Amino acid sequence: MARAATLPVLNGESGLAHYLTEIRKFPMLEPQDEYMLAKRWREHDDRDAAHKLVTSHLRLVAKIAMGYRGYGLPISEVVSEGNVGLMQAVKRFEPEKGFRLATYAMWWIKASIQEYILRSWSLVKMGTTANQKKLFFNLRKAKSKISALEEGDMRPEQVKQIATRLGVTEQDVIDMNRRLGGDASLNAPIRDDGEPGEWQDWLVDTSPNQEAIMAENEEFDHRRSALTGAMSVLNDRERRIFEARRLAEEPMTLEDLAAEFGVSRERVRQIEVRAFEKVQAAVKTAVAKQEHAALEAAY
Repeated sequence: MARAATLPVLNGESGLAHYLTEIRKFPMLEPQDEYMLAKRWREHDDRDAAHKLVTSHLRLVAKIAMGYRGYGLPISEVVSEGNVGLMQAVKRFEPEKGFRLATYAMWWIKASIQEYILRSWSLVKMGTTANQKKLFFNLRKAKSKISALEEGDMRPEQVKQIATRLGVTEQDVIDMNRRLGGDASLNAPIRDDGEPGEWQDWLVDTSPNQEAIMAENEEFDHRRSALTGAMSVLNDRERRIFEARRLAEEPMTLEDLAAEFGVSRERVRQIEVRAFEKVQAAVKTAVAKQEHAALEAAY
């Protein structure tokens, strides 16, 4: 499998234009070439073939990663996580199924990036309902559809329109928009020397087919059921403290919970931390199983 060290390295936001230039040097593959390289990798463990499959799809990763620039996380880390997903897709790709690698890899790339975002923002803190997670990952797309791409708060009518479309409250839209800190357009110029060029001009245009669209729509159901199942690993006291401290709109204080359970504040804090770690581990395991099951069903 292609090692990360053999791939072009993205060094922060300032190195993005250079990185995009570098990855465009790798040729796109014709269907037959892709098929033969995939066969060589699967049947002969040909690492050179795997490397070519990975590098030919780095532009796909970059395009998908750009869609997550508004989450306040380093673009280099987002791209890196996407590349991990791509390598996992190449490792498991079966060319005999009749799909192109881009179709198969798109789901793995998005899943890897979204898992990174959810870990970074704290899955259970970002929202515990499917609608809240849908808002988290779709707010910018909804803003784009109504041309609400400016920084700062949206107009009341824009907030109302998005809230209706995504099935959340208007306050949810306002709060999430402020947390995400604005939008980044693919039409933004990428050079400082005055030469023409936009982000979208540097990225491969790979429109999702029906399989990819279905997989994306299922992701939120996967997250919701994963969190629900993860809560079952907690005992009654852990669940009460976890919900009161991590999920409530207005978290209870350690002092109040200590009085409720007749223990020290430090003991409540320890239980909270342990419960959070248990939920995170359970969510990670559940999501991995769901992703595997979904891919098995699709392929």
